[in-house]
Amino acid sequence: MATRVLIGGQWGDEGKGKIVDVLTERASWIARFQGGNNAGHTVKVGDSKYVLHLIPSGILREGKTCILGNGCVIDPAGFLKELDEVHAGGVNTSGRLWISDRAQLALPYHRALDGARENRDCKDSVKIGTTRRGIGPAYADKMTRIGLRAGDMLEADFEERLRVNIREHNETLVGHHCPTLDPEAVVSEVLAASERMKPLITDTTLLINTAVLKGEEILFEGAQGTMLDIDHGSYPYVTSSNTTSGGAATGTGVPPNRIEDVIGVAKAYTTRVGEGPFPTELDDDTGLKIAKIGDEFGATTGRPRRCGWFDAVVARYAVMVNGINWWAITKLDVLDDFDTIKICTAYELDGEVIEFLPGHINRFAACKPVYEEMPGWKTPTTACRTWEDLPEACRNYIHRLEELTCAPAGLVSVGPKRDETILTPKAPAEFRG
Repeated sequence: MATRVLIGGQWGDEGKGKIVDVLTERASWIARFQGGNNAGHTVKVGDSKYVLHLIPSGILREGKTCILGNGCVIDPAGFLKELDEVHAGGVNTSGRLWISDRAQLALPYHRALDGARENRDCKDSVKIGTTRRGIGPAYADKMTRIGLRAGDMLEADFEERLRVNIREHNETLVGHHCPTLDPEAVVSEVLAASERMKPLITDTTLLINTAVLKGEEILFEGAQGTMLDIDHGSYPYVTSSNTTSGGAATGTGVPPNRIEDVIGVAKAYTTRVGEGPFPTELDDDTGLKIAKIGDEFGATTGRPRRCGWFDAVVARYAVMVNGINWWAITKLDVLDDFDTIKICTAYELDGEVIEFLPGHINRFAACKPVYEEMPGWKTPTTACRTWEDLPEACRNYIHRLEELTCAPAGLVSVGPKRDETILTPKAPAEFRG
């Protein structure tokens, strides 16, 4: 049996979708444990490209069962649109996709509130740079215990409770001086969606724990990344859920002592979307070059990503708070054409060199990167298929990342396709075998 958690080791957008797709060749179950359709995974299978926001990437492999766990927030309209797109791509999801009856619903009034708060023109207002998908307001309703869950769609009083929430959230929108929603339009949209979703809603906590007891292989899929964790990330410029490995337990109902392996995904450089401090950000031609080669635009929003050199301080922190056993390093090929590559090994803060991540956002914002330089390899790597195929300077770069982050690299990605993936000598034996 193997129960593995796959999480982002940076600010999200690390290429987890492809890594999940590669790893699910071995897994039987893939469980998404947090977030909503504010995340995006792009996966290339042959000549086809799939952009998934809620549905786990494992759905693209036949015979794999996928779960949206209780830690997720599900936008019915967004989910069904994505499901239709997957079906249009020739993927049969029948009997392979389930929604937790305990998962929260992200509804039209949540999106309206999200937009209203981001649009506030107030000097004291903190612009988080959300996707405006209603994720934060949906989680807020969960915590104040007024949210509606997927399982509520199965109950006779669902419409009544929905109307109460629409009325209360419309009053909040009035307080923000924003247009209110048409209750009848919202009710009609949500009830129509519920009819299609009802057959997929079940007790996924029971399903997945039964699979664990049977010894079946399970992959827990996280969205976003460590630095966007509501508790451990660059607060307040974070998402509204626990993106770190602990969220796999609370977001699915599988106990922590059943989780055997934690895999961190990190780009060979660093990116982030949205507002907030980013110590290694390159606001120059080098940053633009990385963005252009790496096609760094958000899969969900299309927003350009901020690009910078690899931040080993962030990655070490991710290893610590997640218990990362090994890394999957993605987009190594993006660095193929650089004469010199920099790595941030520490920060300078108030005239002192520190090797840890400050907890307060003001101190983090004041951090300046301390760099070391390594020679680039100036050779295309996309055609490489074994560790030995990689240029020596490229292998040395990976070794240095391992040393600085205190975790080995077991997998390296040199392109977006499934076969553009290299297992290193440090990959777990079951993968190399």
